[in-house]
Amino acid sequence: MKVRQAGISDASSICSLINHYAEQGKMLHRSLESIYDDVREFQVAEGKDAAVVACVAVDVFWSDLAEIKSLAVAPDRCGAGIGRMLLEAAIADARKLGIKKLFVLTYEQAFFEKLGFRMIDRQTLPEKVWRECIACPKVDACDETAMLLNLDD
Repeated sequence: MKVRQAGISDASSICSLINHYAEQGKMLHRSLESIYDDVREFQVAEGKDAAVVACVAVDVFWSDLAEIKSLAVAPDRCGAGIGRMLLEAAIADARKLGIKKLFVLTYEQAFFEKLGFRMIDRQTLPEKVWRECIACPKVDACDETAMLLNLDD
């Protein structure tokens, strides 16, 4: 298994992975155009056949704050440690950028807790709420858990 920076040729695979989970209500839908716009934020895991089997993005919000987004693993590869490997790579990437706080909105609280994320009140993330949540179809009934990892620790 290899983790690498995503490229333009990965956009379609990334979009398919994310939207597989969006159809189940576990993630928000992403258009292919939005993946192209944000492709530099993504890392992917590829299998032996070089096929993309997982993805994650680090979206910088401010000088000290970034979000883990779009962490998705192909259903037939779940439970093999690929998600953890990608999240660890994303955390390392955020550290290299000088990010001090990394947050996520998730349904998979236990997964993120294993890597040191702790629950927080979403309202402590005004940058997220006003930049993106305001346009989300779930804005008035968000059911995701906000979690934060302090990278200074």
